Amino acid sequence: MKFGKEFEAQMVQEWQEAYVDYSNLKSILKDILRFKQLNNVPSPMAATIKGKLKRNESLYRAFSGLTSRFRPESTLNNNEDEVILVSAVQGRDGEGDYQTMFLRSNEEGAEHELVFFRRLDDEFNKVIKFYKKNVAEVIVEADELSKQMNALIALRIKVDNPVIGENDVVNLVPNGFSSNSSSIDHPTNGGNQAWSMMNVIQEEKKKEDNDGINGGEGNKKEGFKAAPLEVLDHVKINVEVGTPLSILKAVIKSSKSNLSFSRKELRTAEEKITRAIVEFYRKLRLLKSYCFLNQLAFSKIMKKYDKITSRNASKAYLQMVDKSYFGSSDEVTTLMERVEDTYAKHFANGNRRKGMKKLRPQAKRERHRITFLYGLFSGCSIALIVAIIVNLHARALLNSVERDQYMVNIFPLYSLFGYVALHMLMYAGNTYFWKRYRINFPFIFGFKQGTELGYRQLLLLTSGLSLLTLAAVISHLDIEIDPRTQTFRTLTELIPLFLLILVVSIAFCPFNIIYRSSRFFLIRCAFRCVCAPLYKVTLPDFFLADQLTSQVQAFRSLEFYLCYYVWGNFRERSNKCEDSEVYRVFYIVVAIVPYWLRFIQCLRRLLEEKDAAHGVNGLKYLSTIAAVALRTIYQFQKQKTTAWLVLAAATSGMATIFNTYWDIVIDWGLLRRKSSNPWLRDKLVLAHKVVYFLAMALNCVLRLVWMQQVLGIQTVLFLHGTALTAVVASLEIIRRGIWNFFRLENEHLNNVGKYRAFKSVPLPFCYDHNGDNSM
Repeated sequence: MKFGKEFEAQMVQEWQEAYVDYSNLKSILKDILRFKQLNNVPSPMAATIKGKLKRNESLYRAFSGLTSRFRPESTLNNNEDEVILVSAVQGRDGEGDYQTMFLRSNEEGAEHELVFFRRLDDEFNKVIKFYKKNVAEVIVEADELSKQMNALIALRIKVDNPVIGENDVVNLVPNGFSSNSSSIDHPTNGGNQAWSMMNVIQEEKKKEDNDGINGGEGNKKEGFKAAPLEVLDHVKINVEVGTPLSILKAVIKSSKSNLSFSRKELRTAEEKITRAIVEFYRKLRLLKSYCFLNQLAFSKIMKKYDKITSRNASKAYLQMVDKSYFGSSDEVTTLMERVEDTYAKHFANGNRRKGMKKLRPQAKRERHRITFLYGLFSGCSIALIVAIIVNLHARALLNSVERDQYMVNIFPLYSLFGYVALHMLMYAGNTYFWKRYRINFPFIFGFKQGTELGYRQLLLLTSGLSLLTLAAVISHLDIEIDPRTQTFRTLTELIPLFLLILVVSIAFCPFNIIYRSSRFFLIRCAFRCVCAPLYKVTLPDFFLADQLTSQVQAFRSLEFYLCYYVWGNFRERSNKCEDSEVYRVFYIVVAIVPYWLRFIQCLRRLLEEKDAAHGVNGLKYLSTIAAVALRTIYQFQKQKTTAWLVLAAATSGMATIFNTYWDIVIDWGLLRRKSSNPWLRDKLVLAHKVVYFLAMALNCVLRLVWMQQVLGIQTVLFLHGTALTAVVASLEIIRRGIWNFFRLENEHLNNVGKYRAFKSVPLPFCYDHNGDNSM
């Protein structure tokens, strides 16, 4: 594998712009190589190559002006053949920039090499500034986590030994986890207390004589001083907003409360700090990987330069890289060692191997049996589809009097599983393309590391659900036609209900089978959607609510289940659901519930974030609610009036335009006239721009499918009305699947623009001002 591809594969997706632009530097080297090959090609071709290389002249002139002012000291011995001089120059803002002077500027074609070193310096300075900034941030975060650990240790002792008095103190001793303060050299120029992060703390009562804890003055170690239990007097615990009741209590009382020294509080605090430490360690690992990859990139590109130009410049430049803060700092490595020791001691009972498994979870292994099973299930599903088609033609059901009875009573029951399977299939396709184009969907959705489902697992679930549904359908048809099973007619009509109970039971199964963590994550998100006003709205919550708006017909199928098996005469395969006013009212209600949930979520975000865009988004869902309600009322009318037709068409048209504009411009971030990619956006993941235009056109067309119920298109098509409704619902699910990809692509690019690569983990303790000072 070429280094360029390997380098890109190991990048943190959200930090792409902060890495060395290796491909750009390599392209400049190709220009240098072309220039050196001019003497070996015919003159017309040489003129063409020279024309391509003229684009570097402006950079050459700028760099030439710099070399007249810049005279750094040599980095090589006098007896070596010098090619470049590299040194740090102090800027006006106090930031040091590394600059390189090319000593062979008088040679022919040197302007291209000058451009290369100018770009190389720009990339190196960019990398150093980004690395310094992030190291400074982790040092501040380490300081905060050290305070949290201080409070946790004190809380543990207080809970385990409630008889300890306030005047008793606990010795918090740095044991092999501190570093010599003289060796610390970090960009924030201070914050030594942060280096006491995660000291391996010995929990014991303070002895009378604690001389020597901090060592001598010459090699004094950073760490916590003997901390009294009264530190808990300066700490409050952040209220856990995990249930609607706790949220209401937090709103009525306060977002923070005093410690009651209960084991429940201790358990909650330990869980939160554990998550925070794991995420912090992951950040340190990515920073270390960032440092290593960029160092490797500079080494590779300089070796390529030496090979192309037959010079020896890499030694001087790489010496500068090694001596710089980027190459010589060890803050991240030191912090990683401290985190490992602390986690093993305090959260893994001293078992370092167990602690490292938590801190460094192994990537999921792709199992061949998953591929085999979803291939088997898919093949069986296709065979069942063929068998159902043959069965229908053999019995001539499509032309018999039983056709309407079957389509009205049985087809809606099985179509529910078809909608769910189609949605899962689209999501499986989304995960495949997200992974292929390096869109970090596990981070965006907040999946626990290693628990996200890939497209193979999703295809396995989809094919399994399809197999169950098709097996139930063909069983229904076979039992019904076989004279020997006529006595089981009641049981036959209950097959769809049994299938529904089985699927719901699997979804809520508490045992650790069939991807329990993913099932429970989905259930939690669904619960948060239902309780939208009482929860802070996160991306998984409103993303799931958007999916539910495309499953309106599935909700109506669930309503039909209730009506058909409770009030309908399912033994005779007949129902009068549509003649019931109650059923009609709920037919409208269940259709607008998903849009209402999104409206409530928009209101919650409007109140929290004070962003008017959320209010406009809420109006979009209100317009959709009006369109769905009026369209359904018009659909139920026996004598359709012109007034209701105009109202239904007008509201549906307005909602369609509003939703289409929001999809393309806001959710996808497209139609930017002044962007570098006209009518798209500045940053694109897909290389072929035509895909975006096709997606926009297809979104508009599929949005217009809403109008079929208003305009009565079902009278034109040779389909049963129920089948046409299923087709329209399926097209909406397909539209939502396409929307999903571009919506998450836009979110990913926003994260990339802001370098968001880590989750924000809430901490359990809150220090008041006096508590901070005492620390």
